[in-house]
Amino acid sequence: MLTQILDRLRRLLGRPTSSDSASSTPGRDDESPAVARAPVFTADFTSTRQWVAGRSWAYPNGGPTNPGDNKLDHLVSDPSFSRTGTFRAARRPDGNWNAGLLTTEGSEEGFMVRTGDVLESRVRLPVELGAWPAIWTWLDGDNEIDVFEYHPDNPDLLELSNHVRGGSRYHRDAAIRPGGWVDLKVEFGSRSVVWWVNGKQVFADRRGVGRRWRAYLIVNLSVCAGRYHPKPDPGVSSMSYEVAYLRVIRP
Repeated sequence: MLTQILDRLRRLLGRPTSSDSASSTPGRDDESPAVARAPVFTADFTSTRQWVAGRSWAYPNGGPTNPGDNKLDHLVSDPSFSRTGTFRAARRPDGNWNAGLLTTEGSEEGFMVRTGDVLESRVRLPVELGAWPAIWTWLDGDNEIDVFEYHPDNPDLLELSNHVRGGSRYHRDAAIRPGGWVDLKVEFGSRSVVWWVNGKQVFADRRGVGRRWRAYLIVNLSVCAGRYHPKPDPGVSSMSYEVAYLRVIRP
């Protein structure tokens, strides 16, 4: 009886009743973790607002070639080389290769990853010797983190690198193979950059990127010129790798 009287008074005052309190979940946050960790960037490779195709200031003079890095690339803006999510390269008569590259640098949105962000992606690795796929970051000649690099002559190995403060890992795994799918996740921590491959943490560099780090995204397929890894076989005229998705979460 007393409870009923108190509940009437609470309703008159606009306060929760005892039944309202009982039906609520104790300690539950108003915002679920899924909402709190919604992506701040989801790649739409077809979008010219998000991505610029065929040029990058990571290449001398913005491209289109970069022989000093032992690459046969000749960057092209042709959408068939990058904007489908399949990044392609095709042999040219001059010995270089038309190659697909997308970057957020110079785009209308100009998205940059920053300290604390988490990048997630799923890629299908190339099979042709000489293929050099990568997802990486860049700003003003520096701030480079390699989410991954791959060379099919090392079929079970991914290269994971922090060029900001030093630190790298050659990660070997039987699940990594030419033509295979790989799930990637990288946390750009201030004190440690952490990589996950296929859901398993494989490397924490304990160097990090610092508190004020930021950088543009680059997704591309380069072609090796032969100094560090074999160049393409003479009979090969094209190669590709696929990026199923790429997103950035900002906790």
